[in-house]
Amino acid sequence: MPVLRWVAWEADSLGEIIIMPHVLGPWSDLGMGAMGLRLFSTKRGMAEVMPRLAEVEADVQGLVEAHMEIMLGVRFLASEYSTGPVHGGRIDSLGLDENGSPVIVEYKRATDAGVINQGLFYLSWLMDHRDEFQHLVRDRIGAGAAGRILWSAPRVICVVGDFTRYDVHAVREHRRSIDLVRYRLYSDDHISLETVASVRGHAGAPRRRSGAGARTAAAPGRQTADRAMADLSKALDEVLLGLGDDVAAVRRKQYTAYRRLRNFVCVPPARQAKTLVYVKVDPREVDLTLGFTRDVTGLGHHGTGDLEVQLRSERDLERAGELLRLAYAGA
Repeated sequence: MPVLRWVAWEADSLGEIIIMPHVLGPWSDLGMGAMGLRLFSTKRGMAEVMPRLAEVEADVQGLVEAHMEIMLGVRFLASEYSTGPVHGGRIDSLGLDENGSPVIVEYKRATDAGVINQGLFYLSWLMDHRDEFQHLVRDRIGAGAAGRILWSAPRVICVVGDFTRYDVHAVREHRRSIDLVRYRLYSDDHISLETVASVRGHAGAPRRRSGAGARTAAAPGRQTADRAMADLSKALDEVLLGLGDDVAAVRRKQYTAYRRLRNFVCVPPARQAKTLVYVKVDPREVDLTLGFTRDVTGLGHHGTGDLEVQLRSERDLERAGELLRLAYAGA
């Protein structure tokens, strides 16, 4: 099921928004018929808000670059970055995601058959010029971030007016992490981002069955508590990866991040008595339970997410299921 993220400015100019199912209709010429969505404003009666493409590519690029961390979970580094006279070309946007992975963002106003290959062309240049990228991160963000770049999981994000089925097939043939994101503008105040396809890079984030942050298989004689935590971590890993084919597990020393376009769950290595799970759900919207859920907004911890869920048993994992699905849907 595609994900629809909304980013709004001066939302009250449109009023309350209702999204209703729709199979075929006036959006088909924009490639929206398959989405099954219609958007209405109720501020003055009931008026349908029609989608549109940007006038020029630069409008989309400027909007995303100005709000990249909110929209894509990526810290903006540079725009129109030159790859030099030998390689030739300019990377639309360079960034660093929540896990320290280098990110190339390419934009097209409408459908463009070359956007994926263009992004991969620039990614190849980036992997050959790691020192240059590291200097850029140091200058823009700081030495700490520059020293924690995750080179095993670079990404390409294509923000485009529309994609074809050939584009979706093409990304599945590559070994890199590629996200195809379709944008639409509504009136002057809303933009939607829909993840059309998200492919994990085989080298950086393979599916694992050994458990999120878990140690290797339990040796004979290991204490029962350790074995139980290893089993629980494995079950958690399977649940998170099973939420959708677009879930990637990005492993760092301090945590494993599960992401779609952006992180939705982070899991540090399991402790002897419990597994901590940091979930991208607003703690203010959850009925917190002592010993199970905790608001950690502003508290230091590895990874992202302001809601801490404490798992001590597979029963706790079942209790957490709805929170995990909610975080996945919002990513």
